[in-house]
Amino acid sequence: MKITVAGVGYVGLSVSVLLAQRNEVTAVTTTKEKAEKLNRFESTLKDKELEALFEQVRKGEKELFFSATTDKDQAYQSAEMIIVAVSTNFDEETGSFDTNALEDVLSLVMQVNPEVPVVIKSTIPVGYTDSVRKRYPGAKILFSPEFLRESKALYDNLHPSRIIVGADPDLEQEAEQYLKVIRECLADQDTDTLIMTPAEAEAVKLFANSYLAMRVAFFNELDSFAMKKGMRTNHLIEGVCKDPRIGDFYNNPSFGYGGYCLPKDTKQMEKEFEGIPQQMFRAVVESNRDRKQLIADCIEEKNPKKAGIYRLTMKNESDNFRASAVQDIIRSLVAKKIPILIYEPMPVDPELFPDCEIVKDLDTFIRESDVILANRMDPELEGCREKVFTRDLFRRD
Repeated sequence: MKITVAGVGYVGLSVSVLLAQRNEVTAVTTTKEKAEKLNRFESTLKDKELEALFEQVRKGEKELFFSATTDKDQAYQSAEMIIVAVSTNFDEETGSFDTNALEDVLSLVMQVNPEVPVVIKSTIPVGYTDSVRKRYPGAKILFSPEFLRESKALYDNLHPSRIIVGADPDLEQEAEQYLKVIRECLADQDTDTLIMTPAEAEAVKLFANSYLAMRVAFFNELDSFAMKKGMRTNHLIEGVCKDPRIGDFYNNPSFGYGGYCLPKDTKQMEKEFEGIPQQMFRAVVESNRDRKQLIADCIEEKNPKKAGIYRLTMKNESDNFRASAVQDIIRSLVAKKIPILIYEPMPVDPELFPDCEIVKDLDTFIRESDVILANRMDPELEGCREKVFTRDLFRRD
């Protein structure tokens, strides 16, 4: 099939590459430089599997029917299926997802190719798909949530935990067609698939991420308790997680959850529950806020002349520091008048951290920092372990 994918972030690029194994895929980006890089099969994201596959393509060992473009009109007009994976960040002013970029894509598609099946993969408010179908009568718009991890997006596309499609009864054929196209490209052919209403699929996405955020918050609060009570956190976690109903996973303490999904999805859940009694989702958001403040207080107690921040990224092998927990900790430390030195080898806009010094030389960073905050421990910090403050007890994300 000729498939166009709007967006080249983790979701858009990984699903493009997945489908380009057997389909002619065009990825749409607004950035000319990204399009040129992708057309040379150079990854614009940090993702081991994706980078390795692109290298094989460049060497002629693999073939992908993939290209990238900034020509939106042509890409949408010629498509037999369109997948939309543009960003929908949480707008603090409105208290809901900002769907403007998604609106722009749908508006243009309805102008140039109104009969094409459109699968939304951007995270959206519950009821959004129904609302746009009412706005565009006859439009074949479906919703299929993604369940990807940063830096492992292609792997998770090849080996999905499940595939969910939200489709109205009149779009059953389009839903089956989408599932068929996806199934043909999977590494695991026995993956469970579910078809439900669009609103149910939208809710599944938000509830799933909110549960993960709740689990992160739970073990972070366990760690906070252990620190204040003089207990060994690892003993508590091991004892709790030996219960098979709880399980030994997603239980490594951190400075707080962050990244692309969990912060915005938990806040959106608060919005979705308006008029419905609830405490849990509000508590998860507040718990994450309290955890970051506790970490900042722990550093203040050490009375450092200069606090070092080791990396702004949320997790190992990631190039993303959007909504990373350490950014709120930095703001708290700055408010406490503690000088901050940030080590980040990736490009960083200094205007984002106007009261901090940013360095790219690790030796300088280690030498000048009295205490080093590391959300995730790294082997290059082992030589200065006595300076490092981390809650990464199990050395895994």
